[in-house]
Amino acid sequence: MKFLVCNDDGYLAEGIHVLAQTLSHFGEVRVVAPERDRSGASNSLTLDRPLSLKKGRNGFFYVNGTPTDCVHLALNIMDDFIPDMVFSGINHGANMGDDTLYSGTVAAATEAYLLDIPAVAVSLNGKVNKQFETAAHVVRQFAQFFVDSDLKEPFLWNLNVPNIPKEELSGIKTVRLGRRHHSQNLIPIKSPRGETVYWIGPAGAAKDEEKGTDFWAVANNFVALTPLSIDLTDAQALSYLSQSVQSLNVK
Repeated sequence: MKFLVCNDDGYLAEGIHVLAQTLSHFGEVRVVAPERDRSGASNSLTLDRPLSLKKGRNGFFYVNGTPTDCVHLALNIMDDFIPDMVFSGINHGANMGDDTLYSGTVAAATEAYLLDIPAVAVSLNGKVNKQFETAAHVVRQFAQFFVDSDLKEPFLWNLNVPNIPKEELSGIKTVRLGRRHHSQNLIPIKSPRGETVYWIGPAGAAKDEEKGTDFWAVANNFVALTPLSIDLTDAQALSYLSQSVQSLNVK
């Protein structure tokens, strides 16, 4: 198999090295990732300047753009390497609940899915004392599953791995996304010119972490697997609105 690897932490991040090395035991790997940390870039494409694609000393390709840019370039101009799957990660921190809307890690996987390539985003729920060996263990299990399976249709999966030794994992749960308070601290500081500028602080606490959510699974030492969909249509509202807007005179 051929695996395309991306992330949002940059091509020099520890997590992407672990991911690429792990997948190399199952097939050919190519890494195309941002030149620097682009966490929170979501599904943005760079349209206001040209992009460059370069090869680093570590053999990884890097792009002066977003994670979405990286996958878009890799799948459209690097025709010497047609991947069977895309793995994005291993992210330095969780991507659960509403975080998936902002995540560059999930965005890279989403771009692959939109281009008809099966894709998995992998995140490690920890910023310190990161247990990358645990995440690598989980990736190995999934890579073997994909090699052995006959999955044909593109899919988009989000994996969150607890930041614990692999021996302490409780297993894996297929769960829905939870919800998190959107309120985030805005931290004011003074610039060298005396202007007030702001840092956006860390995400708020989870507000929907009941059993069956990704927050619950990781809190209970399970790997959280969430199949994602990109159809944002509110299906329940379609029927109601189709009736209620008939009175509007738009002719």
